[in-house]
Amino acid sequence: MATSNSTEQINLELSIQVSLDGLSFCTLNSVDNEVVDFKKIRFTQQLDPIKILAEIEKIFEDDKSLIEAKQVKLIFDNALYSFVPSTLFKEENASDYLKFNTKILKTDFIAHEEIGPTEIINVYIPYTNIINFFFEKFGEFEYQHLSTVLVENLLELPKVDRPQMFAHIKNKQFDLVVIENGKLLLCNSFSFTEKEDFLYYILFTAEQLNLKPEHFRLFLLGAISKASPLFKIAFEYIKHIELLETDFSFNKKEELTGLNELEEYVLLKSFV
Repeated sequence: MATSNSTEQINLELSIQVSLDGLSFCTLNSVDNEVVDFKKIRFTQQLDPIKILAEIEKIFEDDKSLIEAKQVKLIFDNALYSFVPSTLFKEENASDYLKFNTKILKTDFIAHEEIGPTEIINVYIPYTNIINFFFEKFGEFEYQHLSTVLVENLLELPKVDRPQMFAHIKNKQFDLVVIENGKLLLCNSFSFTEKEDFLYYILFTAEQLNLKPEHFRLFLLGAISKASPLFKIAFEYIKHIELLETDFSFNKKEELTGLNELEEYVLLKSFV
């Protein structure tokens, strides 16, 4: 990791994105507004939280500079979540909001957080063993669900005169967010194998929300490019489609060539 000439000019913030199939680490020197370190690890298969923690421990053992961070944010990327209107939410019933689409164990810890500026509560299952590891390393720190960070930032984008659909693409999974007139209509996560599955979920969701493919705008972000088969097949059926433009003002070390701002949109937005 690069260092400044004076230790007084360094304030390192560390964001870590945790999913069953990989990890992403990003370190920001907030004084210089500069991303100074980034690493992404992809697993060959999905791991359980115990094995993920073992991978995290190995990374901290190999890279001692990570422990220098003054602020830490942990982002859980999984499909174990549900959005609930705040008027209906009761903390003592948190498990009830998840049990219809998620297998819940008695030992699971259920977290919740408000999605600003909406009146919606995100109820989700984080991995407590990973939370405990970071608490032991850093003391107090912040954690959120990926969908919270994603939705909050998409809602801050300029309003347009037509519905907007955002597909945040990962490895054989994607999060779908629909916004109309500055209001959140839907947020859901889907698994897919073929590009046709990806298209099906988008068109099916549009149909359920009475959105016509020739009217709404589809923005793609995450692990996507215009050369992707996913972009190409969606382009055939949806009139208004484009990659989301990123607006990060961070400086980056020249050697961080592997940091793709569109793919790491949520990770980078966690600093803002």
